[in-house]
Amino acid sequence: MPQAIATYTIRVSGFSNTRHEILGDAGRLGVLSIERNKKGVIVAGRYVPEKGEVLSLRRDPGLLRSQFSLWTEGREWLGSSLRWSFVGREIALSTGTKPYRLLPLPGFRAGWRMVAPKTGEMARIATSILRRGSRIEVYRRVDFELVLFAYFLAWQLRIESLWPGREIDLQAENLTTTSRA
Repeated sequence: MPQAIATYTIRVSGFSNTRHEILGDAGRLGVLSIERNKKGVIVAGRYVPEKGEVLSLRRDPGLLRSQFSLWTEGREWLGSSLRWSFVGREIALSTGTKPYRLLPLPGFRAGWRMVAPKTGEMARIATSILRRGSRIEVYRRVDFELVLFAYFLAWQLRIESLWPGREIDLQAENLTTTSRA
């Protein structure tokens, strides 16, 4: 496992509409507020940083779960997510330049990992079922906005990550990707 280049700690407060205070090495970075509808389904999120631009996360219309998009306050699209299957636990993240995947951690523990097609694991999001906090470790250079988006998705599905995720073989995936091209 490579050394983490950035670590974020998240403190969660609230019950239905939760607030996630994100802390970095230099202190508080901002607050992510998650909004639910009357049925309890997460429909939106809003990240207000200490400095910088406000981000908006919203559910895209459709039947599939984890179908969200990430926008800046200035209406610039930064990414979207899609879970292709009702039973599969892989979430595809699209940023326009690189595709990423969100997969459960291997072993019996709650959490997710963000994986790039060629370089492997970019970040690890360790959530807890019983505690109200999380930890994010970033291993390779990736935009904070994308890590925040991955955390937003991982928070909703933290219970589903308990069952072990599959191991990934980057060499085999790169061979199938290049043979398709």
